[in-house]
Amino acid sequence: MFIAFEGLDGSGSTTQSKLLVKRLEEAGHPAIHTKEPTDGTPIGKLIREALQHQWSCSSEGLQLLFSADRAEHLKQVIQPALENEKIVVTDRYMMSTLAYGGLSVEMDWLKELNKKFIQPELTLLFKLDPEICIERIHKRGDAFELFEEKEKLEMIWKQYEKASLHFKNVHVMDANRPIEAISKEVWSIVHPLI
Repeated sequence: MFIAFEGLDGSGSTTQSKLLVKRLEEAGHPAIHTKEPTDGTPIGKLIREALQHQWSCSSEGLQLLFSADRAEHLKQVIQPALENEKIVVTDRYMMSTLAYGGLSVEMDWLKELNKKFIQPELTLLFKLDPEICIERIHKRGDAFELFEEKEKLEMIWKQYEKASLHFKNVHVMDANRPIEAISKEVWSIVHPLI
């Protein structure tokens, strides 16, 4: 099974995706946690550096990098895990491309660029006020990245809402609740499917 966690930066998708993998493993279901952009790969490193303003890239160039990163992610991590009957939980995937990339690049072009990639069987989309997302990013002490401004996050959320119409089995989660309450709801959605 392939599960994607999506949402604005600071919405809690990383925390919740890791908690789900832990719970799956405790319940005896082999699972892996992964993320996009990927860690420790040359393409993922390029993307991270562009997001952190270390070098400048055109909007189209950045989206091509995201697609290249996804192709390698699928080949090296996701597909082998699925073939070995593991549950794959990814923190960000294709919906993020449409939501973030759709700010500066045609949505149809992004869809065409990603049309050959497999889609998750389940997507959990975390909804949180952009202002709270900014507060959380600030509290964790991270430097603000390319898209981490209130106005941009508001536009990105609207893009997420549009993008969610192109995916099957999307659950919008209220992320303005305690971690344990969200984790419990995530489990109530995932457990019946496995």
